[in-house]
Amino acid sequence: MRMRSLGFLWVLAALSPLSSARATEAPKPLRDELLQITQALVDAIPLGDKAVWERVLTDDAVIIDEFGRVAHKADTVASMHPFPAGLSGSIELRDAHAQLYGDTAILQVEEYEREAVFGQNLVVRYQSLLTFVKQSGMWKLAGYEDVTLPTAPPKLAVADLVLGDYSGTYRYAPDRSWKVSNKQGVLSYVTKSGGRANVLEPIAKDVFMSSDDERNLLIFRRDERGKVSALLERRKFNDLRLTKEV
Repeated sequence: MRMRSLGFLWVLAALSPLSSARATEAPKPLRDELLQITQALVDAIPLGDKAVWERVLTDDAVIIDEFGRVAHKADTVASMHPFPAGLSGSIELRDAHAQLYGDTAILQVEEYEREAVFGQNLVVRYQSLLTFVKQSGMWKLAGYEDVTLPTAPPKLAVADLVLGDYSGTYRYAPDRSWKVSNKQGVLSYVTKSGGRANVLEPIAKDVFMSSDDERNLLIFRRDERGKVSALLERRKFNDLRLTKEV
């Protein structure tokens, strides 16, 4: 349950036609102005402040949230409501970069979100891209998109794991395989000889999360005898199946 999800969440953009000129780094005063506008927008979410979004969005703005949901100005503004009791959140803008294309500016920024959900504290990081256009002397937001940055989840203690069950070679093509190893009580895999080892963090019996950048789920499947026979990498809501070599 994200702060953004709670109040919708947004993002990207109808990139209105950009100037044919090459991009230049935005002057610091402009970058700071765009950051100030963006901070006002995210600060308005937990308050349900419709006025800020009504004022800043262009009439044809496109907003795509971290789940790929597309919204426009009217439905975005209408969805704004104060957070109910027990829920709160704030967003800190980090590592901002701005480029200028004539009367269009692009702001790339990390949004570091802290959430409190009935006493539980959560942190979610987003990489966001905002497209601003100058209209009547004011910078207006025409497009907003963000993606969730995969981060290390809290570790879980899973009882009765027999890590040796998972060791072996798993293949998905004649010349493509992963090798899963148990070394000193830590399960990991490599996708090629000499490659970087990715640690498998247990979620439940036969279910792990990879330590690589994508943090995909790895699900081991067992045959009718209870022996591990396959591995599924659940990536982008699809499963890549690897068969364990005997």
